[in-house]
Amino acid sequence: MQPPAYRWMMTAVKAPLVRSEFDPAVGAGEVAVAIAGCGVCHTDLGYLYDGVRLNHALPLALGHEISGRVAAAGAGAEAWLGKSVIVPAVLPCGECALCRRGRGTICRHQKMPGNDIQGGFASHIVVPARGLCPVDEARLAAAGLGLADVSVVADAVTTPYQAVRRAGVGPGALAIVVGVGGVGGYAVQIAKAFGATVVAIDVDPAKLAQIARCGAALTLNARELDGRALKGAVQSFAKAEHLPETEWFIFECSGTAAGQLTAYGLVVHGATLSVVGFTLDKVEVRLSNLMAFDARALGNWGCPPELYPAALDLVLDGRVAIKPFVEQRPLGEINEVFDAVHRHELKRRVVLVPTA
Repeated sequence: MQPPAYRWMMTAVKAPLVRSEFDPAVGAGEVAVAIAGCGVCHTDLGYLYDGVRLNHALPLALGHEISGRVAAAGAGAEAWLGKSVIVPAVLPCGECALCRRGRGTICRHQKMPGNDIQGGFASHIVVPARGLCPVDEARLAAAGLGLADVSVVADAVTTPYQAVRRAGVGPGALAIVVGVGGVGGYAVQIAKAFGATVVAIDVDPAKLAQIARCGAALTLNARELDGRALKGAVQSFAKAEHLPETEWFIFECSGTAAGQLTAYGLVVHGATLSVVGFTLDKVEVRLSNLMAFDARALGNWGCPPELYPAALDLVLDGRVAIKPFVEQRPLGEINEVFDAVHRHELKRRVVLVPTA
């Protein structure tokens, strides 16, 4: 007899999450995924601790970085049964005018686990089968990874993948990543995989040292250099390395007001500023700089499911390292883990793994 399915529910802002059993029944076009792992994201903390608005009424299971194996399938989704998958963090409907025009990330009927529907801090999750990303377990094993490890592909890898691809990064480019913990650490590696030379900026020396081993050609500590000095250091590096002194690609991944100001201060002629991190804090900038520098700013929300296989390929081919940036913990420790992440005590992204 199978143990009952369960999930950890948010019942109120700043309240401990509560375990609750449920029936993972599927409808037509849906699957129930037995979860291997679910990553803890900065966004989850925003919901629980800061009261960031949720689209689903409480109680709600958070969690949107999900990998697992399909345990049940409804009518029309039977081909997925038994397959290992990554569940996209944003699931477009696939049928509306926006989706048909390739703008699934702004689909008005999209479903985000842990926001629009019940999420992945659970033993199982029921989701639409449309858009699931299959995982080749033979390649996974050859890469020295487990299925739980690649849960973070669902947001921490695919979101910067879309940002780098959308910005137009290519061989010979100069890319700058502000904030290299979590999403930013993958942004550095992805930009390098696209052919860029990458500058990493952070306030944590340990994170800078780690990302220097994983692809950053230059690391700069924003605690030691003000905005003007940071820009000067990048300009000097570009000149010395015969890299572009215009048209920089800047990725703000810190999700902080200070990081956003730093990133905006790095705008040069023809630059592309991609905002990847999220914060409720407001910043004051002179938008006329975009006009004067003939630059552009792009927001980035999730990643279209059709791009997931290519992003996963970068991981399975060894061009984007996951292992140095994640650690696994039992799902039953979720409240302790959330508290530790909120207090900035953990250096790696936690993947919560369900146990019996």
